[in-house]
Amino acid sequence: MEQDTPSVVALSAEDESAALELLKSPNLAERVVNNLATCGVVGESSNLLTGYLAATSRKLDKPLAVLIQSSSAAGKSSLMDAVLGLIPEEERIQCSAMTGQSLYYLGETSLQHKILAIAEEAGVRQAAYALKLLQSDGELKIASTGKDESNGELVTREYKVQGLVMLTTTAIDVDEELLNRCLVRTVNESREQTQAIHAMQRHGQTLEGLLAVSEKGYLTRLHQNAQRLLRPIKVVNPFAHQLTFLSDKTPTRRDHMKHLTLIQSIALLHQYQREVKRVAHCGSVIEYIEVETSDIELANRLAHEVLGRTLDEMPPQTRKLLVLIQDMVTGMEERQHCQPAEVRFTRRDIRDALHWSDSQLKNHCLRLVEMEYLLVHGGNRGHLLQYELLYDGAQADGLHLCGLLDVDEHASSKRKSGAEESESVSSLGQVCPRSGNGKPLLARWHKGLMGASLP
Repeated sequence: MEQDTPSVVALSAEDESAALELLKSPNLAERVVNNLATCGVVGESSNLLTGYLAATSRKLDKPLAVLIQSSSAAGKSSLMDAVLGLIPEEERIQCSAMTGQSLYYLGETSLQHKILAIAEEAGVRQAAYALKLLQSDGELKIASTGKDESNGELVTREYKVQGLVMLTTTAIDVDEELLNRCLVRTVNESREQTQAIHAMQRHGQTLEGLLAVSEKGYLTRLHQNAQRLLRPIKVVNPFAHQLTFLSDKTPTRRDHMKHLTLIQSIALLHQYQREVKRVAHCGSVIEYIEVETSDIELANRLAHEVLGRTLDEMPPQTRKLLVLIQDMVTGMEERQHCQPAEVRFTRRDIRDALHWSDSQLKNHCLRLVEMEYLLVHGGNRGHLLQYELLYDGAQADGLHLCGLLDVDEHASSKRKSGAEESESVSSLGQVCPRSGNGKPLLARWHKGLMGASLP
């Protein structure tokens, strides 16, 4: 996986000025989405922005990983390629497959602040274990036997790869351990989206479409130069103790960190709109920028869709099929004048109604049966296999993530409280869970860490 592109690209004064103008734009996030649309991606605004922010997070110590899921030919590769196209070539590594040992021999700095993009999940199965370790620990180590060049004797050498990796892959079924380390995104497969894609494809055959190709090249260079100007600076969140997150499930421990990293990524993207602060600590000077409430607000909007789905008990495409089957069954019970529990349907009925492929339906229906959303009737000794829907639609579609801090409401309460809240640091207890003796748990944690006594 050797890279032929230079490690450092010098920008002309004109290119640097244009890139800085983009990075200092007050509506930077909106411009990112609009520019990606101009580059040929229809809709998918939240997917595009999430992917761009995840790509920007490569400059952080612990970047985000993204997994794009959809059925065949739905456009997942186009979505991935659109985002990667705006990232400098020297800061991304794209490959179709990886062997199980390939990551260990990349070199200590080969993946630092870079994107590792893998086209299909089948191409990463052998390296899945190494990728999981790299995402969790930040480094890989392996001891291997080789020959000493001086005397030819066998010696044991240690190979180490440092740096977190942003994994981008396109798959339907993925190792669960790898899955819960990623932001999972799905492609819009609605009929309206297909019509919009067809319209864009026809537009590409016109004179306007031909002229748009040159604009795409300009925007690609603009964003690549802007990404080159971003520094891997530290990000501090002064509102961290006031943030809230869902805590009723164990996976939220990992998803909470994804939410915090998403906030950091937004702040990092806006670093040229923030004051660079410095603090002396342990004999060195640390530079950092601070998170603003606008970063948290944008991250929360994205989190409802991004993390709301990752906390769902079933994959997004399976959830989508379940909702579509419910709509189909509702229509059947109206036509048959019967109760929902009396409706029976086959996989062919689903295929005719939804126009999904049979291979897709086999996998997703099997999952729905295993999770007891569908009940099987017949299917043995030559009898027709039919399904009964056990889902009543009472559960949410997974697009809302409860427990997030309402930035507007929090700002309003801060204005009402006035100077009272700023006078006392005891307000920390309002946002931290309390123990039985009334002391904030965070303060008790500091006591155990520092060995200091609490007043």
